Amino acid sequence: MSAHFPPRRALLLAVALLSACGAAGSPARVANTAVAAAPAAEPAGTFGPYLAGRFAQSEADTRVAADSMLEALRRDPEQPELIARAFVAALLDGRADALRLARRLPDNQAAVLLLIGADAQAGRWDRAEQRIRGLPRQGPAALLSPLLLAWTLQGKGQTDQAIAVLRPLAESGRLRGIHALHLALIADIAGRPREAERYARMALAETPDTSLRLLQLAGSILARNGQEAEAMRSLEALGRGLGDLSVAAVTEAQRRALLSERGVASPVEGMAEAQLALAAALRGQAGESALLLARLSLRLRPNFAPVVLLVAEHYTEERQSEAALAVLDTVPASDPLAPAVALRRAASLDRLDRVAEAEAVYRGLARQIAEAPQPSARLGDMLRSRNRFAEAVTAYDDALARIGTLQPGDWPLLYARGIANERAGRWPRAEADFQRALELAPEQPYVLNYLAYTWVEMGKNLAQARRMLERAVELRPNDGNIVDSLGWALFKLGDIPAAVRWLERAVELEPRNSVINDHLGDAYWAAGRRNEARFQWQRALRTEPEAADIPKIEAKLRDGLPTPPAATAQRND
Repeated sequence: MSAHFPPRRALLLAVALLSACGAAGSPARVANTAVAAAPAAEPAGTFGPYLAGRFAQSEADTRVAADSMLEALRRDPEQPELIARAFVAALLDGRADALRLARRLPDNQAAVLLLIGADAQAGRWDRAEQRIRGLPRQGPAALLSPLLLAWTLQGKGQTDQAIAVLRPLAESGRLRGIHALHLALIADIAGRPREAERYARMALAETPDTSLRLLQLAGSILARNGQEAEAMRSLEALGRGLGDLSVAAVTEAQRRALLSERGVASPVEGMAEAQLALAAALRGQAGESALLLARLSLRLRPNFAPVVLLVAEHYTEERQSEAALAVLDTVPASDPLAPAVALRRAASLDRLDRVAEAEAVYRGLARQIAEAPQPSARLGDMLRSRNRFAEAVTAYDDALARIGTLQPGDWPLLYARGIANERAGRWPRAEADFQRALELAPEQPYVLNYLAYTWVEMGKNLAQARRMLERAVELRPNDGNIVDSLGWALFKLGDIPAAVRWLERAVELEPRNSVINDHLGDAYWAAGRRNEARFQWQRALRTEPEAADIPKIEAKLRDGLPTPPAATAQRND
């Protein structure tokens, strides 16, 4: 049995966009094409950096990939395949070389998008419009081009035409919320407050999973139209569901900072916002495509904190913590999202084993933002993962004190403190935390599992533990740790045939788990299947057991299982 936490919320929408960015420059092809697809006639010295770049791309190391592909292109500057791959690598790493290479790739969608942005930044709106109208009318570009076209028309001062492009999509398209929001932003910049407010309310109504960014943009419009109290209440109500981002909206001063200025102040920033929205929609589905869009957005709006957070999250998921730190460090301390950026920075420091630095960031944030539980909660998580359980409990105590009245969604914090208390040898406090968590979330399988499994290990409340574990298995039938807990409870209750069945299922689900293999060995021994028991114990020794468990398993291999399980069970129900 091991501890689990629920998966994080998906970002914004779930749409399939930009799955390919055109011909040889497609991120999917960059990552997956076989080495045999390399240019056939390369001069001496080109193949080495090319292979290094391909490998770095497969490892999501954008810095090395860009260095290598650009070096390969330097050695063979006219090779079309290398031009395309070097462009994608440079864009993914945020290099200036990407723009130079984009001009050599007229049929690459990502290159065209980059050139559109460059034209917009230079005020070449007619040229930008021409490029946008030349994009394909179907597939990925069809989703992004209306937003870019509307902002280009606004850049030319043609507000009515810009609104005419997006209005039908806001009324009937599948991305109505995004299109309505951009209508509001265009009307706001054009000095049409009533239209802006109407479209902002439409965007809020059409977006079921309201985000901090949406509330910041729409709320700013409402606040500057005399609806500040309503916008502030919305931000306050949203705060609990934002995870780390809620630290940016937790205090009244911070909420006012988020609403005080236009979130989008120019057509170029509007184009960056469109690319951000679609990049966020792709997170978890097409990682490189999302990163491409995010990098395009940062070209238009450097150090843009919402995009920086998205890029850093991509690097974190790809275990590129140094790259995550580098991009996070570009956000100024004055940015309203700086506290959220600092939380991500601390997490990256932790992954790099720079624990003292991470701890300093967490403690500094906790002092800076008295109302926010996240810094202390994340500190507790880090300390618990480092086996500093008593210190973790103290951090969790502080986080819970900041929350005040607990809500159902706060069960994970009680669950985490319960684990830290249990590992620190403070079982009464741990048991109280788990039971309080179940009061908030009675059907939470991970809490049911942890509490019931610990009771089983202690030989107490076995019948109740069995019922709890049976329910947890119903809720998570393919979770090997929970299935193992039920099998182990049945073993402790003396129901050996049922224990064997469930523990065999647990091993199928988690074959590399030392504890589960050890449990199955015990059940086989009790069932008289001695050779199979020894096989499972040997397997348990080969699957990275905790140091304290090794002598116990070795003793069983030498002497067998000394006591029938039912003889040790205390039936307290």
